[in-house]
Amino acid sequence: MEYCMRVYRKDKEILVAVCDPDILGKKFEEGDLVIEVKEKFYGNERVGKERVIRALQYATIANVTGINSVECAIEAGIIDRDRVLWIAGIPHAQMVRI
Repeated sequence: MEYCMRVYRKDKEILVAVCDPDILGKKFEEGDLVIEVKEKFYGNERVGKERVIRALQYATIANVTGINSVECAIEAGIIDRDRVLWIAGIPHAQMVRI
């Protein structure tokens, strides 16, 4: 399984953006909810599950979109399954460590 991932570093903050490759570049809408899975934000680097998990473990902020990506973050204990937002059948979750 491959994922698209980009890591941003600013001072002490580490933001990790992860999505499923098959939804990269797509827009999903449901009522007032809209998510655009932009390559500019999520990147186009393809990485494996272990690298995603390692990056998420160090992240202070995470933005995770897509069935496989969100499931990976849940399995890693980063995202709580009950906190996942669904938009037009696509799961999306965010995490912030304080």
